[in-house]
Amino acid sequence: MPKQRKKTVTGRVLHDPVKDKLRPMFPLDLSKCATVDELVRGMGNTAFTGRQIGDAAEIVEMMARDKDCFVVMTLSGALTVAKMGLVFCDLIESGVVNAIVSTGALMAHGLVEATGLSHFRYNPAMDDKELFEAGYNRVYDSLEPETNLDHVEDVMDEILNNWDAEEVVCSWKLHRKIGEYLHKGFPGRGILKSAYEHNVPVFVPAFSDSELGIDFALHKIARQDAKRPLLRFDPFEDFEKFANTMLATKRMGIFTIGGGVPRNWSQQFGVYAELLARRGYRKLPLKRYNYGVRICPEPVHWGGLSGSTYTEAVSWGKFVPPEEGGRFAEVFDDATVALPLIVRAVLERIGYYKHENCK
Repeated sequence: MPKQRKKTVTGRVLHDPVKDKLRPMFPLDLSKCATVDELVRGMGNTAFTGRQIGDAAEIVEMMARDKDCFVVMTLSGALTVAKMGLVFCDLIESGVVNAIVSTGALMAHGLVEATGLSHFRYNPAMDDKELFEAGYNRVYDSLEPETNLDHVEDVMDEILNNWDAEEVVCSWKLHRKIGEYLHKGFPGRGILKSAYEHNVPVFVPAFSDSELGIDFALHKIARQDAKRPLLRFDPFEDFEKFANTMLATKRMGIFTIGGGVPRNWSQQFGVYAELLARRGYRKLPLKRYNYGVRICPEPVHWGGLSGSTYTEAVSWGKFVPPEEGGRFAEVFDDATVALPLIVRAVLERIGYYKHENCK
C-alpha cells in the first residue's frame, strides 16, 4: 500500500515533486555550452522566454524527424530586410520546411537580397522627410533604397513579359518563376531560389499588398497601353493548390513567424476540410495540424489575430488538441532573436551541419 500523505495543520498535503514526475529546472551553465544546441537545451531548463525557446526547439525537432509530417512555414514582418533570409534557406534546403505562406513584402525584399543588392542601417540623423526625398524607404531601423525596388520591377517585367497570356497567374506559380530566374542567373542564395531548387511552393495570399503586387498592377497598365492580352490573376488557384497539397498529407506541422494573413490563411485549411465533410462536398476525416510552433511577441490581451493562441485555434478545428496528441510551443519574442537560436539548434540535432564546420 502506498504511504498516504498526511495533511498539515493548515490542511495542505505536501507532495514529493519527483513522485509527481515534475520536470526539474537547472542553472544555465555557459561553461558547458560549446554549441548553440547545448545553449538552447540549457535554456529549455530555465524559465521565461529562455524556456519557451527550448520548448519550441523540441517541437521543431519533432516535426523535422517525423517523416510523415508536412511542415508549413508562415512568415510575416520585415524578416528579409532584417537579414533572416538565409535562415529560411537553411530550413528549406535541410528539408525541414515543405511549403511557405508569406506576406508579399517579405518576398519582395528577399528578391532584392537574392539579386545581390543590399539593405542598410537607418541613420537617425536623417528624418523621414529627408529619407523620402533621398529615395530611402525606412523599415523600422533599416533602409530599403527605392532603386532596389526599381530593380525588382525590372525582374517582374522580364518574367511577366514572357508569361503565356493563356495561363492564369497565381502567387505560387509566379514565385516559382522568380525562383527559376534566380537559379539561372544569380550565384547567391535566396529564399525563392532555394524554394525553386527544392520544390517548395511559396504562397502569398494577400499578393496585392506588396511591391510585387504593385509591379503586377503596373505591368497590367503597360499591357493595356501596348494593346497586349492582359494576364489574369486568380488567388483561388493558390487556395486550391494549398488545400490539395495538405489533403494529401498524413500529418501536418506549422512553423509560424509573426502572424497576420499568412498564419490565418494556412490555419483555416482545417476549417475548409471540416466544412467539405460536414456540408456534404467530400467524405473526409478531420484534417488538423498535429504540431505548431509560433514565434511572435503579440500578447493575447490586445485582441488581435496574431495574438490568438493555439488553444483558441483548437476550438475552430484547426489543431489536434493536446490531449489527443497535438504538440505546440509559443515563443513571445522578437524573431530575430528566437528564430536563429531555434533553427541552429535543430539543424545541429538532425545533423544538417556540424558546429566545427560552421564558418
